[in-house]
Amino acid sequence: MRLPHSEPRVDSYDAGGLRGAALRTNAVRVVLLAGALVLLGLTASTARGNGVSGKPLLAGAGASVVVLDLSLSIGPKDYAGIRKTLRKLIADRARVGLVIFSDVPYEMLPPGTPAAELRPVLRLLAPRRKGPLNPWSGSFSAGTQMSSALELARTMIVHSGAKHGNVLLVSDLIDSPDDDAQVAQTLHTMQRESIRVRAVPLQTLPDSRTIFGGLLGKKGLISPEKLSAGHDPIRHEGARLPAGLVMLAGLLLALLAAHELFAGRLGLPQLERTPA
Repeated sequence: MRLPHSEPRVDSYDAGGLRGAALRTNAVRVVLLAGALVLLGLTASTARGNGVSGKPLLAGAGASVVVLDLSLSIGPKDYAGIRKTLRKLIADRARVGLVIFSDVPYEMLPPGTPAAELRPVLRLLAPRRKGPLNPWSGSFSAGTQMSSALELARTMIVHSGAKHGNVLLVSDLIDSPDDDAQVAQTLHTMQRESIRVRAVPLQTLPDSRTIFGGLLGKKGLISPEKLSAGHDPIRHEGARLPAGLVMLAGLLLALLAAHELFAGRLGLPQLERTPA
C-alpha cells in the first residue's frame, strides 16, 4: 500500500540485503562531493590569481603614485627597465597616479587610475629607429630636479584624502647636485606622513645607488632585473585561455558527471492507476 504524497516504493522481501550497496553508494557520493569541492576551490583560486605573478610592486592601502624620470640622462637600456616596470604594474592591476619629470614635473594621471591606462605611455616609450625615445625629449632639459617631482607626488597623495600612500620612483637616480638636500628633506617629510617611497634604479652610478639606499632603506630599492615582464592579463587583444584553469574545470565537470552516473538516485517508473 502506498501512502499519499509519498515517494514510489517497491515492495521487497530482502530489502535488508541492499543495505551494503546503499552504504557503498553513500560513501562514493561523499568522496565525489569532497573531490568536487576541492576542485571548485582550486578552480576559483586559479582563476583569481591567473596572470599575476610575484609580489605586487605597490602593496598596501592608500593612494599610489609612480614618478617616472624621462630626463636626457635616461638611455635606451633604461627605457627597457621602465617598460618592464609599467608592464608589472599593469599585470598587478594596480591603481596609480603618474608623474613624469626632468627639470619640471608633470601630473599625467591622478591617483586611483587603473594601471591599464599606462598602455599608451608604454607604447610611446617603445624603441624607435629614428627620432627621440620619448615625445617629451624636446621639452625636457638635461637638468634633473627630482625633489620637485617627489613633492608633486606627495601633494597628489595628500589631496586625494588617503591616510597612507606609496610612491614608486623609476629613475637612474642621477640628480642635480644642488637638489640633493631638498630630496632628502622631501623624503623625510613623506616618511612622517606615512608615505612609503621605493625606487627602481635604472642604469645608475654606484654612488647614487648608495645614497638612495641609505635614504630609502635596504628594501627601498627594487632591481629591474627582478621584475617579471610576463603576461599582461588585461590586454585588449584575445588572450589565451589558461591551460591549468581549463584542466581543473574539465576535472570538475567529469567529477559531477561521475556523481550522476555512480551515485544518482534510481528512478522508478510511475505505474498507472487502475480504476477500482
